[in-house]
Amino acid sequence: MENAKIAKKGLYAHCEDGGWILGHLIDGTQAEYVRIPHADTSLYPIPEGVDEEALVMLSDILPTGFEIGVLNGKVQPGQTVAIIGAGPVGMAALLTAQFYSPAEIIMVDLDDNRLEVAKKFGATQVVNSADGKAVEKIMELTGGKGVDVAMEAVGIPVTFDICQEIVKPGGYIANIGVHGKSVEFHIEKLWIRNITLTTGLVNTTSTPMLLKTVQSKKLKPEQLITHRFAFADIMKAYEVFGNAAKEKALKVIISND
Repeated sequence: MENAKIAKKGLYAHCEDGGWILGHLIDGTQAEYVRIPHADTSLYPIPEGVDEEALVMLSDILPTGFEIGVLNGKVQPGQTVAIIGAGPVGMAALLTAQFYSPAEIIMVDLDDNRLEVAKKFGATQVVNSADGKAVEKIMELTGGKGVDVAMEAVGIPVTFDICQEIVKPGGYIANIGVHGKSVEFHIEKLWIRNITLTTGLVNTTSTPMLLKTVQSKKLKPEQLITHRFAFADIMKAYEVFGNAAKEKALKVIISND
């Protein structure tokens, strides 16, 4: 009964018998054979002619960036959006935020290569935060007003702090990042500004829609893929991804072919 109530709310990630299983409660899909619990209701058939590598992005990062960043942040046409963190999930949020035609999308990161990629993906402004002056730069870009939506896509205190500093009155902070330690929530500054803070674990309710946009080629998530490895070279793949900045890696595809 409780599962049914959760499912009706679209919070599939929190089902007691289901939710986040692969790579969490049981081994994930980086294996020769995979067992999928509730397969009849949790898998989607691959449409004929669709790039399978593009669909790999729908397994996590694309719905995460879209649901937890774009939808939770209630991105609207003409708004100014800042995405703090130009990793794969931040890039997915960048791609899908454009569904709603914001006027400005500011991407913030420490890595100049990723910021250049973000420009190609649709960011209107980029900010390198390595000098610790991201807040000042964003406020300058917005004429001192701040942003309508600040998405945190890293999961560390410093990036959460940036979001708190740059969000304008009535704005949204959409936390996407997975935090391993506590952050300071500056309620003494935010209480008067009508800020909405959202968090969440992806529920994949958007997967059918995203699948259609990929099938129609309106969305091309395969552009996030930078490296490809055979299954036999999986340790090399992890080494490359572990040195993402040096290797200029975003998403890595591992193939069983």
